[in-house]
Amino acid sequence: MSAEQETVYAPDQLKPGNRKWARRGALGSAAAMLLFFWGNHEGNTENIYLVLFAVGLIAIVIGDAVLRRNGLKPNDQ
Repeated sequence: MSAEQETVYAPDQLKPGNRKWARRGALGSAAAMLLFFWGNHEGNTENIYLVLFAVGLIAIVIGDAVLRRNGLKPNDQ
């Protein structure tokens, strides 16, 4: 790849985010989704999707923690 074909990045694009706050945000969002059980809806279709998305967020957070602990994902991102 030559110099004229190099991708140009702004410095803030390569800066990693705060992992602790991202995990807290994901877990907080999952908790907020589960609070929607007490809404003004009828039937259980919405409840199924709420549980699936909440469990998915929790699984992503747990999977990320396990991969980082086992050294399969770099700690700098």
